[in-house]
Amino acid sequence: LGYIGLPTAAVLATHGFQVVGVDTDASVVKVLNSGGVHIEEPGLRTLVQGAFNSGLLRAEEKPIQADVFIIAVPTPLMETHADLSFVENAAASIVGCLRQGNLVILESTVPPGTTAHVVAPILERSGLKAGRGFHLAHCPERVLPGSIIKELLENDRVIGGITDACARRAQELYSAFVSGKLFLTDTSTAELVKLVENTFRDVNIALANELARVCDRLGLDVWEVIDLANHHPRVNLLRPGPGVGGHCISVDPWFLVESAPDEARLVRLSRAINDSQPDVVLSLIEEALQEIEDPKVTLLGLAYKGNVDDTRESPALAVLHRLRMRGYRVAAVDPHVTRPQQALCSMDEGIAGSDLAVLLTDHREFEALDPEDIGTRMRTRQLLDTRNFLDVHAWRQAGFRVLRLGCRKHDRQ
Repeated sequence: LGYIGLPTAAVLATHGFQVVGVDTDASVVKVLNSGGVHIEEPGLRTLVQGAFNSGLLRAEEKPIQADVFIIAVPTPLMETHADLSFVENAAASIVGCLRQGNLVILESTVPPGTTAHVVAPILERSGLKAGRGFHLAHCPERVLPGSIIKELLENDRVIGGITDACARRAQELYSAFVSGKLFLTDTSTAELVKLVENTFRDVNIALANELARVCDRLGLDVWEVIDLANHHPRVNLLRPGPGVGGHCISVDPWFLVESAPDEARLVRLSRAINDSQPDVVLSLIEEALQEIEDPKVTLLGLAYKGNVDDTRESPALAVLHRLRMRGYRVAAVDPHVTRPQQALCSMDEGIAGSDLAVLLTDHREFEALDPEDIGTRMRTRQLLDTRNFLDVHAWRQAGFRVLRLGCRKHDRQ
């Protein structure tokens, strides 16, 4: 019942299905059954509470017998390989509940072949055969945090079946709530399609990040270069930043590399470029603070993207870790992230006596900051904007030295 499982469960319940949401974390189950929500996502609280109040959704710690089982668990990265232990454990947990004619759907993002060669053998411990005794399909999620509910309902979906009949059986379920098109294929193709979608974005972000380094070298403004280049009718460059985060784009390309290590050379290089972006940010920070004794750095944002609370694989955490390892005094401010392990503080506390504010996450709350007010509480008026998100002119008018990613020499001029 995480970022995908909980919204999916709530959507199914609001479309008339009787749903049991399973999570092995007893605290999550308790929060949900008591009327709370443990994830920040626009519209989710209202949707979940409506589903629970209707009696069509409840949370449990273990699976029960059902007609359909949807597995939506994490697949973390272990160095450059997929950790399938959560998928394997989830599949094993429903073996005792599986009955003739049931449908099992894997939504977790996995390397090609996982559904057929990892999940199917586990489920077949039930004595039933995949494709004959029960239906088995892979339908990867393809939603964007911040728009999860809308995209669950409206996005096209790719459904891969162990057999054609399995794909059609899964299609019946998704057609009950998805207004987008449903495309049927085999499981391995569906698994690869999801990896390709996220790899496409990762490679393009790597190009943008590499362009930022080129512009630094040439004394040009990467943001202006990208904006002008994108006026070409067949060019659509993405934006550079402090790195790539989230559970998908920063992780899934490695599953593709794992599947074909000798062939996926561009994918591997793109991952290396994006994973090294926090070091580029660190070099800018150290340059700004090199003449200041015992400097304090304020990080604005720890979430991996704006207006969400998701810190999974966030480059902001990588920057935070690097600064602490080098002995800097660091304060972190994030209006969306509430997890105590991140050692967050209020804006007032974070900015007091600071020598550099570093914008790492483009939360709308930061856009509304008053640079004059912020400056009066800082020891040194300096801003590093890694996303070109703030009004540079306004901050400079307030007496700030402003640095931007991809404009190092340009901003000195």
